[in-house]
Amino acid sequence: MSIDLKQLKYFLAVAEEKSFSRAAELLHISQPPLSQQIMKLESELGVKLFTRTTRSFELTVAGRALMVEAAELLGKMRMTIDTIRQIDRGEVGRLRVGIVGSAMWGPIPGLLEQFQSQFPRVTWTIHELGPNDQWEALRSKQIDVGFWREPRIEQDVLKQANLRQELCFREQFCVAVNARHPLAERDSIALPEIAGEPMLTLHLDQSAEPRYLIQCCVNAGFQPTIFQEAAEPQTLLAMVGAGLGVALMPETTSRIGWPGVRFLPIHAHAPSANLYISYPAQDDAPVVRAFLKILFPEEQPA
Repeated sequence: MSIDLKQLKYFLAVAEEKSFSRAAELLHISQPPLSQQIMKLESELGVKLFTRTTRSFELTVAGRALMVEAAELLGKMRMTIDTIRQIDRGEVGRLRVGIVGSAMWGPIPGLLEQFQSQFPRVTWTIHELGPNDQWEALRSKQIDVGFWREPRIEQDVLKQANLRQELCFREQFCVAVNARHPLAERDSIALPEIAGEPMLTLHLDQSAEPRYLIQCCVNAGFQPTIFQEAAEPQTLLAMVGAGLGVALMPETTSRIGWPGVRFLPIHAHAPSANLYISYPAQDDAPVVRAFLKILFPEEQPA
């Protein structure tokens, strides 16, 4: 049996119009090919679909049953095609976003709100992970995109991991000090001015970021004294608020009022807190493409 959707479409047009001529006009074909297709359909099914007379024709019992089934089938097919096209445009699907906690104090929530507004049928989830864990999650396809800060991954390392990384938001680190600390009276400071202060930092083995910050201090002329390490930036700020030390934090952190903490800009050679997005280089996931269009509205990253 060889029945195609075109034959069902032709049959449904004739059944609904109750006229071969009107159906042919609606389908933009001539009447003879239409009649041939209906006859072929009847032959394939082995049933008569119409009772014909010299003046009119009527649907048979089989024809009426097929009319109902064909309408439902073609309707489902149109819905399926529409859904497939929406999936290809990234309008339907799932997006799993890996992110470092401090990035949620910056522009990321607004970005997600914009994405949700433009793609309401996409389900997205946030996975708060350190850079090392995001790296592994990207490679094992447990997340679709990841956000983390400086330092940027070298291109040969990205290539070996089949990943891409693009700069999406520029930012610098500032110094978080206790509000009662003498430095808190300053409008800004130079990085070497915290040389003698106990340094609070994220775990040195959690990502390259805390090691990068230590190197920035070394480049500024001093070796920082690491007093405590923590897993989350809010833990560092809690310790700063308790007067246990100072911490280098992204500038956007200062947008939130932390009790007992002052944020001081670094007025010369401030470490970069730039935020990058990482994603699979060869995974042409439509939802990722759609998300990147929100993030890079002018052009797609190379």
